[in-house]
Amino acid sequence: MPKIELTHVTKRWDKFYAVDDLNLTIEDNAFVTLLGPSGCGKTTTLRMIAGLETPTSGRITIGDKVVFDSAAGINVPPNKRKVGFLFQNYALWPNMTVYQNISFGLTNIREELPRIDLEARKTAALIRALKRPDDVVKTIQECVDKKGKLDENKAHIKLIDRYEISIYTAKELMGYKLHESMEPATIAAAKLAELEKALAAAKQKCEAEGCAFSEDYTYLKNGKPVTSVRKLSKEEIDLSVRRVARIVKIGMFMDRYPAELSGGQQQRVAIARTLAPEPAVLFMDEPLSNLDAKLRLEMRSELQRLHLETGSTFVYVTHDQMEAMTLATRICLIENGVLQQYDAPLDVYGQPNNTFVADFVGNPAINFIEARGTQGADGSLALTFFDGVRAAFAPKAPISLAEWYAQADAQDEARRQLMAEKATQKGYVEKGNKDTVFRYHVAKVDEEEDFGDEVELTDEDLVIGVRPEFLRISEDGALEGEIYSAMPTGMETTVKVRVGEFLLTGVVFGGVLYQIGQKVRLDFRGEDIILFSRRNGRLITQGRLTIG
Repeated sequence: MPKIELTHVTKRWDKFYAVDDLNLTIEDNAFVTLLGPSGCGKTTTLRMIAGLETPTSGRITIGDKVVFDSAAGINVPPNKRKVGFLFQNYALWPNMTVYQNISFGLTNIREELPRIDLEARKTAALIRALKRPDDVVKTIQECVDKKGKLDENKAHIKLIDRYEISIYTAKELMGYKLHESMEPATIAAAKLAELEKALAAAKQKCEAEGCAFSEDYTYLKNGKPVTSVRKLSKEEIDLSVRRVARIVKIGMFMDRYPAELSGGQQQRVAIARTLAPEPAVLFMDEPLSNLDAKLRLEMRSELQRLHLETGSTFVYVTHDQMEAMTLATRICLIENGVLQQYDAPLDVYGQPNNTFVADFVGNPAINFIEARGTQGADGSLALTFFDGVRAAFAPKAPISLAEWYAQADAQDEARRQLMAEKATQKGYVEKGNKDTVFRYHVAKVDEEEDFGDEVELTDEDLVIGVRPEFLRISEDGALEGEIYSAMPTGMETTVKVRVGEFLLTGVVFGGVLYQIGQKVRLDFRGEDIILFSRRNGRLITQGRLTIG
């Protein structure tokens, strides 16, 4: 499977930048989720890679092939990019059966394909089955109902799945009538002799042409497949349809129409249709959003299994951070067209680059606490928050706050200079949807309307980020609070604790019951409390927060 690279990719409409100077590498066999709020540029990014949208500028490569380059004038059409696209609304043909929906794209393929002796392949499959005649009989007899009537359609499906054969081969195997004979082994032996003779003749014919067969009976010359421009045969199409039907478990629905299927079954058909041409990359644009909560959970598990079984590269668009966390090998988090973080899910959760990432990922949401503090000679920070509460923050790794700010300011200055240089270039269009520092939310009992008033911030203005699981309620807690709300779900309870006029969200594991108004004591556990700069919203470091 190929690697996908986006280099300085931008897409704008007039002054609106849907995607702004995106650099991204999606590794071979990765499962990458494009995550972010509605309108952030996720789907536009996906459509640009697939070829359904043309970037304004930049370069996109899939494997070793450049599929878009604004400077070189390259723009490979979608049907030449070897990608599959799974849409949010399934887009199934209502007047076609499931089989026809899946096979539709395969019937239109005409390209350079390997030469295969399909008759020899079918003969070899029959030989494999007939070597165990009792197994064939048992498989067919499983499809006999209580009245002793054989369901032939069910038997065909059973044989197809059991021996990974086409419907045509299954019908031929059924035609031997092993299940009706008192001596199936005798019939099987006679047929085996015929088939083995035919297979030997096919191999001789292949060798006479100076070729050899591969394991799947592809013609090889000098170790390489012999190819020609052709369409897929009915046998090849059927094998592909049955292969993907096995993967998504819809073999029994081949003759049904989409209207006769549930939402989850329709989704499986859409996945099967996308997988049938064996795309190098599979793109999915919020494919589970039309399903109910329980079915979405089941389909997430199916997609994980599908990713492993197919070995394809998956690129998945969602605004559901739980979906992104559970499915992805890497999360690409976008806001206002700008890449915010591209990391493994647990790194995005535990070490967010900025307050936006910290706020967007995690349910329940992270607690933000505004604080002021200075760094001492020992490297720790003396902080004040919650209208007078004093605390000490000990960084996990040594860090100089002054040096960190100097480096951050230098990066900002370099970025400003780069933007000023871009502004002088021909064709430059100023970004209308300006990038701003994310306005995080500090939870209070009485919420005040935020008019976005400018506040003069210094290097001493900080933001503490505390994930709910790091809020510890115990008898020896250093901070006094009061239960504001408690929501038990069985294995855990989500609580909001009031400290003065501020609210903190915590998760308590186990069947613990709290009464609203109950007095509790709390503090913060672990070394993964996050410290952000309030001035630029970026991650400074992580460490331990001690009250007092």
